[in-house]
Amino acid sequence: MKRVAAKYLYPLTAAEPIRNGFVEYDDDGTILQTGVCADPAEEEVFLDGAVIPGFVNAHCHIELSYMWKLFRKGTGMAGFIDQINALRDTASLEDKLADIQTWMDRLWQRGVTAMADISNCADSFAIKAASPMYTRTFLEVFGTEPQDCAVVIRDVKALQEQALACGLDAAPTPHACYTMSPELLTAASAEGLRSGYLSYHSEETPEEDEMIRSGSGPMWENRKRAGMSTPPVTGTSSLQYFLERLQQVHAAPFDEHILLVHEVCMDQEGIDAVKAVLNHPFIALCPLSNLFIHNALPPVELLRSNEMKLTIGTDSLSSNDDLDPVAELFCLQENFPQVPLGEMLGWACRNGAEFLGKEAVFGTLEPGKRPGLVLIDHLSPEGRLTTASASYRIV
Repeated sequence: MKRVAAKYLYPLTAAEPIRNGFVEYDDDGTILQTGVCADPAEEEVFLDGAVIPGFVNAHCHIELSYMWKLFRKGTGMAGFIDQINALRDTASLEDKLADIQTWMDRLWQRGVTAMADISNCADSFAIKAASPMYTRTFLEVFGTEPQDCAVVIRDVKALQEQALACGLDAAPTPHACYTMSPELLTAASAEGLRSGYLSYHSEETPEEDEMIRSGSGPMWENRKRAGMSTPPVTGTSSLQYFLERLQQVHAAPFDEHILLVHEVCMDQEGIDAVKAVLNHPFIALCPLSNLFIHNALPPVELLRSNEMKLTIGTDSLSSNDDLDPVAELFCLQENFPQVPLGEMLGWACRNGAEFLGKEAVFGTLEPGKRPGLVLIDHLSPEGRLTTASASYRIV
């Protein structure tokens, strides 16, 4: 048996920490018990910071790690897409694999125990399979031309076989409304729903809603200039368009776990529509990516007041300067200071584990679980994050 104590222990079975708390665990990391120290001075290991379960990174594109520091900020989504198209595949496979390995190791060392990762190819499969981190791989597909739907689905199912052969949990998933024909959006959703999980980029930018609502704006013009078919103009939000296409797979409600990534433009109408259709909706907040691309943030207070299940993602190094869960939480704390740290840690650990269907193993410090143990240091005297706060894996 091993034991660690800290100024703040966050089992995350409740929002409030245990002050001067301890956690005991087996050699393999299985949690035995938590409690309050009788005398902190007598603890063999007493850490000045917060001890938490391992993070769950709810949205990442680890295969894009070779794009670190190549992108201009503040271009909006249309400009960002142009950069992606220009810079994709500008590195050798050897360099790509080295960067994937570096950042997978860094995420693990920072305390990420599980991750929902997006893949468009097989580059990351072997590295993820060999990592101690659990990953569920979402095989993202694109295709704006309706006649290409069958070929795209055939190819992604072949990619799924490669992922499964590596021992990964993996299934297709749709990307976003603006990169897919209506037929492909529904077909990819159908393939993903068979696994019980979907991850979908939704309302990442006002430009996305503009093209669906009115057939105008930078993203609409971007698609037209490229000679691509554009999504239908519905007069409603891109989120509602997705929900309509989803219901072409089967009738509502949906019991599958569906992650809506970003939701910068979500409003009450959208929330009501989601609750009417999805039994288990989750939202991935990636605030630093949102600021990087278009200097906007999700309506966190609205999402909280509607009790939406929030998770935390880092997105990719094409739209972020780092893959650091603590930096994402600090960004949220600075912009939404009314949110308690314990609540945000619940998003970053417990809710992410629940989305992945791994809440029996990860997410909280409860007996029998193996979530990992992580220290967050350099907290303020009030127990809040600071610019110096960082995370380190203990177990």
